[in-house]
Amino acid sequence: MRTGSSVLVRRKDLACFIRPLADAQQQALAAMVTRRRQLLGMLLSERQRLQLAIPVVRPSIEAMINAIRQQLDDVDTQMVAHVREHYAALDTLLRSASGIGPVASATLIAQLPELGRLNRRQIAALVGVAPMAFDSGATRGRRHIQGGRFEIRRVLYMAALTAARRNPTITAFYQRLISGGKLPKVALVACMRKLLTMLNAMVRSNTPWDNSLHRT
Repeated sequence: MRTGSSVLVRRKDLACFIRPLADAQQQALAAMVTRRRQLLGMLLSERQRLQLAIPVVRPSIEAMINAIRQQLDDVDTQMVAHVREHYAALDTLLRSASGIGPVASATLIAQLPELGRLNRRQIAALVGVAPMAFDSGATRGRRHIQGGRFEIRRVLYMAALTAARRNPTITAFYQRLISGGKLPKVALVACMRKLLTMLNAMVRSNTPWDNSLHRT
């Protein structure tokens, strides 16, 4: 019986699964991205508490919400400044794609250093947006996504929601899938995958988004 490590050693594309060591600037950016996510979680919890709170404790919860919002503003300002100082060119490249904003760009830079270094299948599998087969014998099961980097998938999901409305290439792709009978959630995951592979190609070729080059 092969163990996971022995199977991995036999892979010809082993190097693709080795995450590059982060430098000090990337570690700092990753810490900011993580802190932002933590603050958002805290904000959600306090908002939920506020909905059920009796009057005597509401001022305390509201004060905490305001404090968290201020912390979020501070982290966002710090994160944008850090990206501008250390990753301006890459940030400009990524944000040339409609749907990719400052948070998505910072998250991709911090937590997906492999972007532009792998082929489209490898990058999709790494992030966890490649459809996985669950077949048994002659039975063909549904395709699902699993594993990968959750934080990247989260920002890609939000980016795909925006791109499906505002990015002509992704909008046309999404509408074609819906017209073909795909469920909205399935179509949106496909948009996440398509957006990721396009961003990967852009970084690899150092070419900004161009709708004429990304026709569906």
